[in-house]
Amino acid sequence: MTPHLSVVMPVWNAAETVAAAVASVRAQTLAPWELIVVDDGSDDATADAVEQASVGDARIRLLRRGHAGIVAALSAGLSDARAPLIARMDADDVMHPDRLAAQIALLDARPEVGVASCRVEFGGDRAASRGYAVHVDWINSLVEPDEIARARFVESPIAHPSVMFRREVIDRHGGYAEGPFPEDFELWLRWMDAGVRFAKVPAVLLRWNDPPARLSRTDPRYGEGAFYACKCRYLARWLSAHVVPTRAILLWGAGRITRRRFAALAAHGVRLAGYIDIDARKIGTLVAGLPVLAPRDIPPREGCFVVGGVGVRGARDLHRATLVSRGFVEGADFIFAA
Repeated sequence: MTPHLSVVMPVWNAAETVAAAVASVRAQTLAPWELIVVDDGSDDATADAVEQASVGDARIRLLRRGHAGIVAALSAGLSDARAPLIARMDADDVMHPDRLAAQIALLDARPEVGVASCRVEFGGDRAASRGYAVHVDWINSLVEPDEIARARFVESPIAHPSVMFRREVIDRHGGYAEGPFPEDFELWLRWMDAGVRFAKVPAVLLRWNDPPARLSRTDPRYGEGAFYACKCRYLARWLSAHVVPTRAILLWGAGRITRRRFAALAAHGVRLAGYIDIDARKIGTLVAGLPVLAPRDIPPREGCFVVGGVGVRGARDLHRATLVSRGFVEGADFIFAA
């Protein structure tokens, strides 16, 4: 029987955790499904652990490959998947028994949605990894398509192992790409750029664990420079499509760090008209050849568009309040990208 859903799980040296991940898939209330575990050349007992965890369950297939990285492993899993729906799972996470059923229900009820996610539980030490825990809290606050889309230039608004998507989205807009960028963030930005709608089941259905060796901590493709290079590419495309040429584009943040992060916008054809800053030493001067305005001097919304580029915690709330008080509408007159 052709499965209704294919779960794709790339693994590499995950012998200690993969059995629990597989068990959480086997415990799903949904049927029929298939689980494709792609062993990316592990040199520990990962493959043995998968085989032991899946004894007697023909729904689980183990693909063994030489070590080629996560994009190659994901692509192999997608090529082997047979179902019209694809769910992602990682070898160090655990899903709630109702996760797959709930996400399928969302996709069935909302045909305009191409990607279904869910809220996630932070599986780590919140005190030791406060920044990551705050990130989880933030992504859990984003549920509906419009708010997810507006937030996509800040950081990845969904947890990669929490997603389920329609195969037709891959057929139309491509799958994971290899390059100097986070493969999931680039994919979400590319799909949203093409108009794909993302939504979440408003329930915690996955424990997203935070091991010390996770790729986002160790691989340069997940570093700050890679993130900003990727987001600037798609932010520039969005600005070109949504901001008419008569509106001056202002970047909120004239500091060296903010300017460095968004320098790539120019390479993609976006010309800034100036900066906004609260530093009295910069206000009224030229920085990198552009004028620096105080928040009180922001022009009327009809004549400008603001990109929020300050990443300091709490800055978005303050800047949003300032702009909204001036009649600016988020997504139409300003957008945050840090």
